[in-house]
Amino acid sequence: MSDLAQRLPFAATRLAKAYADIGTLPARVILNDVRSLYNVGAFFRTADAVGLDRVCLSGITGRPPHREISKTALGADEHVEWEACPDVVSYLDQLRNQEYEIVAIETCAHSVDLFDWRPGFPVAVLFGNEVDGLSPDLLARCDTFVRLPMRGFKHSLNVATAGGVVLYELLRKYREL
Repeated sequence: MSDLAQRLPFAATRLAKAYADIGTLPARVILNDVRSLYNVGAFFRTADAVGLDRVCLSGITGRPPHREISKTALGADEHVEWEACPDVVSYLDQLRNQEYEIVAIETCAHSVDLFDWRPGFPVAVLFGNEVDGLSPDLLARCDTFVRLPMRGFKHSLNVATAGGVVLYELLRKYREL
């Protein structure tokens, strides 16, 4: 057996312990009016990977069980805590009362760069419709606006791709604490 093969179980155990020591990432994702069920599934898969507290599905966002969600989630939709959120405004008010920082992933004049943002955990991160973004009513309830740095000709990423970038940056910053 190679040296790498002998070390692999130990490395996997060490990695699992490191993530167990971190516990659940004190963050929630709120998907509002996300049209693509494949994007929803991708969020579930990333949520599982970072140990997210839960996913809230609001507006027209699809909900498990659904074939397209399961296809992309690869089973994560069966393990990640999620809830349907028929009244997202009330839900945000409840989170605010629990001292969550409410964050919109949105490019606007007063957005802070993702890498400069210092999240106040626990945090609730809102992602909106792939074309229209978040409604003015939801934006008005946000404490912070975060943008992803974009250096190319395009000024946005696919919503699930942006979610992966944001959630891993949140995990990195939480681990630093």
